[in-house]
Amino acid sequence: MDQRIAADRATRPLGDVVGEALTARVTVDEGGAVTGWNAGAEQLLGYSAAQILGRPAADLLAEAIPAEDLPPFADLPRWHGKVSVRHRDGRRLEIKVLAHHRTPETGTREWFLVSPLTGQKPLPDDEALVSWSFAQSPCCALALYDTRLRLRRANEDMERSVALTEDDMRGLRVNEIVDNPAGELAEQSMTRVLETGEPQYDENFLRAAGETREHAWSVFTSPLRDEAGELHGVCLSAHDMTEQHWARKRLQLIAEAGRRIGSTLDVMRTAQELTDVMVPELADFASVDLLASLDDLHEPPPEGVTTAGPVLLRRVAHRSLTPGVPETVVAQGDVDEYPEGSAPVESLRSGRATLREMTDAEIAKVTARDPVRAARVRELGIHSVMTVPLSARGTTLGVAVFVRYRHPEIFQRDDLVLAEELVARAAVCIDNARRYTRERGTAVMLQRSLLPQRLPEQAAVQVASRYLPAGAHAGVGGDWFDVIPLSGARVALVVGDIVGYGLHASATMGRLRTAVRTLADIDLPPDELLTHLDDLVARLSTELESDQLAGRYPETGGEVGATCLYAVYDPISRRCSLARAGHPVPLVVSPDGTAELVDLPAGPPLGLGGLPFEAAEIDLAEGSLLALYTDGLVESRDRDIDEGVHRLGQLLTRQAPSLDALCDTVLADLLPQRPADDVALLLARTRTLDASQVATWDVPADPSAVAQTRKDAVAQIEAWGLGDAAFVTELVVSELVTNAIRHAEPPIQLRLIHENTLICEVSDGGSTAPHLRRARTYDEGGRGLLLVAQLTQHWGTRQTTKGKTIWAEQTLEPTPPGHSP
Repeated sequence: MDQRIAADRATRPLGDVVGEALTARVTVDEGGAVTGWNAGAEQLLGYSAAQILGRPAADLLAEAIPAEDLPPFADLPRWHGKVSVRHRDGRRLEIKVLAHHRTPETGTREWFLVSPLTGQKPLPDDEALVSWSFAQSPCCALALYDTRLRLRRANEDMERSVALTEDDMRGLRVNEIVDNPAGELAEQSMTRVLETGEPQYDENFLRAAGETREHAWSVFTSPLRDEAGELHGVCLSAHDMTEQHWARKRLQLIAEAGRRIGSTLDVMRTAQELTDVMVPELADFASVDLLASLDDLHEPPPEGVTTAGPVLLRRVAHRSLTPGVPETVVAQGDVDEYPEGSAPVESLRSGRATLREMTDAEIAKVTARDPVRAARVRELGIHSVMTVPLSARGTTLGVAVFVRYRHPEIFQRDDLVLAEELVARAAVCIDNARRYTRERGTAVMLQRSLLPQRLPEQAAVQVASRYLPAGAHAGVGGDWFDVIPLSGARVALVVGDIVGYGLHASATMGRLRTAVRTLADIDLPPDELLTHLDDLVARLSTELESDQLAGRYPETGGEVGATCLYAVYDPISRRCSLARAGHPVPLVVSPDGTAELVDLPAGPPLGLGGLPFEAAEIDLAEGSLLALYTDGLVESRDRDIDEGVHRLGQLLTRQAPSLDALCDTVLADLLPQRPADDVALLLARTRTLDASQVATWDVPADPSAVAQTRKDAVAQIEAWGLGDAAFVTELVVSELVTNAIRHAEPPIQLRLIHENTLICEVSDGGSTAPHLRRARTYDEGGRGLLLVAQLTQHWGTRQTTKGKTIWAEQTLEPTPPGHSP
């Protein structure tokens, strides 16, 4: 056999490194025919390929094998064993065969059989190969210890890992070679091997002498036994898993960042979440600075920082391993100027992340120009820094800075790649928060500009109000309130709630508030006003659907909806008329301190269309407190609306120095710091006009009664001490009473009301209302109503259940000091 091997080597083709002829290789198809035959097979059995290809493989057997002795080859992926075959010269050979059941590229199943021509017995140099493999194995660090756990042998990888030679370590225990927790852990594992005879597995960390980076090791300790099973020592094999360990750590950090960063739509909170993830896992200090130009909420230029010179950055977040954050010279929220050439500015200008050591000439030069920062670098021993620009959607927002000084290892390229990945994720979250903040700020500004800036002066009620936008998660909604002075010293109180959030809700609120004021100006009863408002909301919803089908306003909801409560209070009759459209029922607190819900029909929300609204009338004693509110005040995640209304009633009965103070008490008790929904609250304490402030006359339907009515009105004006208003009042009374007698139906009534203004009202039984027009040159009439409009501040008409009322209002000059009215 050795002669055949020598001959094979001599005749081996050039480039045949592995010696193809040293293995007999044969392929057999599923039918048992030989389909492949190499030179090794010819050397083993004496047949050439031409002589054997296509013949049954069974012809090569020394004797037939009974069928019952054959294994189920069709089900086997592989078979191995000894086979008796017949050489061409008639000799019987016992050979080892390894057979693979495979499917080659042709797709036809076959058997691939191999049998070695060499290596049948161990060779003398095998022991040398074992020794060389132990010493030179590049796959792991190996060490052999005796039963007293003293080192006997160590391979080259082990020598490199601890920076000691085998001779240096021989006779020492592992915790004497490696004086750290890793050595103690390995010693404990080897002790368990000696006690139990079972292999052990551990993971530990070890930094070799002269290295700054800590290595992760997978350590196996196993028993060494002789042929009789007697334990003679312990083998320690350590695999360097540093790359896999840090790859796993990076994946964990990325997963953690995905879970923690962007939990809110708050810019500073999101930036702080980024620094919290990075420290201490990647850096000893981290900071996030945004361009100061973003403060005005305008969109930054997409090209980022292009102008030369220093850059103003606002510190929005930082975190340090060291208490007190000694690394920073900028407080959170402050703006600092970063000079040209500094690492943050270079990252912003180039749009690329940078990795620098503090010994770099450029960094040292820039740092030297800033004594405070230079002192921090020296005191803390900062040795490396990374800067990564925060960019999202093609826009540069700022820069993140990461510093190391406690980590002995400087930042590596892998650290920079990881930082870029995490900062990119955070930048998108910060940009989302910034855009949301900008839109929310715009919506809040719009919302507040559409709400009453100050409540109007009127005599019917004393009012106080509060509006709070929703917290950051929900966004600004469309809650609103209003106080509208009406004719006859009456007042309208309104509270409404628009479905949805954002600019669209605020804009819709503005349209509805304007509509309510317009409808209130023509003195519609509450139920009729809500009917008109319902039609408007239905039209707005239809318009929105059409716009969305056309591709406009895709970000808004699919419909417009709202709830509303409208109340009118008359301080003369003390009657309050109310109607609601899907809105919470108002509360009334009587002067004796009893809080009750108003018995008011529900009414459908606005926008459904075709459903009626019903009004209710109640009498309110002077000093009663009427509370109108939106559901955001009384309903929350932890409290249903009934419980909230009950609690509101309790709070409204408390004594407070003013209605404003009572509003603050209610909000502080019922609302969290960041309410989930918009809140509108309107409190109105009723007043009553004294009978001495109102004068009423029934007027006969006779033109001759005008003169007497005029005299009575002037006498009352003088009795009130309003002589300066007598002339205008006489003209107004004369015109309005004359028109009622001529053009309307009885009963006719004149009423004068004296509060902050002087109001003249003439009521009749007719339903037709006068219209203001300019009389032509030769017209005999038509100038009276125009004269009334010019002499008074306001005039108008309102329908009543029995006819109409024409009214005119004069502003009274304040009485000079020292003069009695």
